[in-house]
Amino acid sequence: MTANRVVVVTGGASGIGLGVSQMFARKGHPVAMLDVQDEALERESAALRQEGATVLARRVDVTDRDQIDAAYADIRRELGPIAIVVANAGISESIRFLDVSAATWQRMIDINLTGVFNTVQAALADMTEAGWGRVITISSQAAQSGAADRAHYAAAKGGVIGLTRALAREFAANGITVNTIPPSVVATPMAERGIAAGTFPPLEVISQHIPIPRPGTPADIAAACEYLASDGASYVTGQVLGVNGGMFIG
Repeated sequence: MTANRVVVVTGGASGIGLGVSQMFARKGHPVAMLDVQDEALERESAALRQEGATVLARRVDVTDRDQIDAAYADIRRELGPIAIVVANAGISESIRFLDVSAATWQRMIDINLTGVFNTVQAALADMTEAGWGRVITISSQAAQSGAADRAHYAAAKGGVIGLTRALAREFAANGITVNTIPPSVVATPMAERGIAAGTFPPLEVISQHIPIPRPGTPADIAAACEYLASDGASYVTGQVLGVNGGMFIG
């Protein structure tokens, strides 16, 4: 993979996003880590800089287009044109469908789907001008298989898959590929919070139902991102690349 291409990772300071940020930064790419978690942003970006990586950290709420645009202006000024975007920021929660309020539904759509729209659309001018770009969205197995008590989450992530496929067709002639990774069970702080709250089973229990009997890791997802962002994946677009240990095959 050619180094020095500017990478933007949303939700880049924790969980899957942190694993992706670390991978690209250690491969020699300038990385912009965007997140709402101030302490994690400061800590993790500082750790990467100590390793010699080029990292820019910005507090960004992906539902706020003005914040996205302001951060992207900083990225272009300090790092250069944006070449790779990993739209990872998102939330998950367990609520019975009949208990989902209109406000709860809208918040899920705003963060998990509109946030991807904002993140990707604001970067495409750089990619079309360069005639090269990589867009990777992080969706979810829940959008493929369904998920009880997570209908609003599955719907938002299903929208991400649909958006990914539409953009792949629209921008293929511009040298831009657009693909999505729908993880299943990944060991992240978000999963740990769900386990602690009693809304998510312990990982060792879930692992018994995965053909490769362990939870995924952020590094597993990052490795798939590395491939999809590479020159070797120039003929791969509009695809749903399941990194799930065989938990969903379809």
